[in-house]
Amino acid sequence: MTYHYLMDLALILLSTKVLGILTKRIQMPQVVGALVAGLILGPAMLNVLSETEFLTQLSELGVIVLMFSAGMGTDIQELKHSGKAGFLVALLGVIVPLVLGTGLAMFADRTGMIETSGFLEDVFIGTILTATSVSITVETLKEIGKLDTKVGNTILAAALIDDVLGLIALTIVSSLSGGQDSIALVLLKIVLFFVFSAVVSFLAHKFFCWLMALWPGRERRRYPVLAFVLCLLMAYCAEEFFGVADITGAYVAGLVISCTPKSSYIQSKFEPLSFLLLTPVFFASVGIKAKVDGMTGSLVLFSILLLLISVATKIVGCGLGAKLCHFTGKESLQVGVGMVCRGEVALIVANRGLELGVLSGTLMAPVIITVVGGTILTPILLKLVFRHDGQPASAADSNLADHYEKMEQLDIVSAELLARDQKYLKEGEHGGDKDRG
Repeated sequence: MTYHYLMDLALILLSTKVLGILTKRIQMPQVVGALVAGLILGPAMLNVLSETEFLTQLSELGVIVLMFSAGMGTDIQELKHSGKAGFLVALLGVIVPLVLGTGLAMFADRTGMIETSGFLEDVFIGTILTATSVSITVETLKEIGKLDTKVGNTILAAALIDDVLGLIALTIVSSLSGGQDSIALVLLKIVLFFVFSAVVSFLAHKFFCWLMALWPGRERRRYPVLAFVLCLLMAYCAEEFFGVADITGAYVAGLVISCTPKSSYIQSKFEPLSFLLLTPVFFASVGIKAKVDGMTGSLVLFSILLLLISVATKIVGCGLGAKLCHFTGKESLQVGVGMVCRGEVALIVANRGLELGVLSGTLMAPVIITVVGGTILTPILLKLVFRHDGQPASAADSNLADHYEKMEQLDIVSAELLARDQKYLKEGEHGGDKDRG
């Protein structure tokens, strides 16, 4: 057994914290620092860290906890109101990238920039661009205090629907290339997943409410453990039995907990776990995945164009969907920027293409560059579009580091007050002894 993973974790935690502080100093979200840390230490630059099975699994657990926390912090009523807007945002956020991504691949193939195997591979490149991963967006919106807003809830609703639409698009392309699952089977699995989620949500809500009435006192420390069990089970069932992303199952579990009386208490117990370990590992792993070996000049040019198209199509498509739902121009831009990040979802789609032989191995590097580039750009763009929206982002109370710092200050003040009270009590006792004398 090797213990090198301990050194890897130490490097990740130290580098993400240091660079996170530096990016905060220049008025950028700390998430950017964590992403850059993985990029610097990974194969793209210093090659100190490499992708391992341990880091991959730990980072996956990190994004599950991140989406679970996002679900717990979601206002259910606001999410219901965002359903129509979320559907239209997701629909146009899939169609526009699919069409323009396919068009870019066809243009690059015709001009000799890249070589594709034909129209099916061109369409698959467009399919990769339909993906959306809001984990980076969620963390950034939490950091600047804008997650539980009209725009934040619309982004979350659109991301859930986008996951379903993207899965349908992937299944269609896979079936055309000889994939095993038919379109009808995938649609049936999706419907069954939502039925399953509704049943589990109802039973779990009843169970937690009964449990909280049964354990009202010190036993409440057991609530977070049982909530985490629900999160892991929902994530597992979503991925294993229904072919839906595990983060979708985790988010649904978070929504269940958000409806219980102790949701704030349970959420507060997950924040240290996410802040201290899981979230830094997840963000750093995105940068570690970036590999630029074997890149030619034409591939670099295609990578840049693919990155630009990936950003522009989500902003235009999702922003247009928000505008059609009577969002203001600024809110539409915020929604579009919030849907830019592809993250691990695009990598999963690309890996599926490699397995089916639809996507050539040489095009994986541009895909990874697009994913990492979009992941780094998303928090920066979000900070810019939310700059003059309400309170300054730097003063957001949702910043966990500031929250813990305030808690430490309160503990110090409480200790000082306690010491002063004890001093007064002793002086009072001594005064009473003198009076009696």
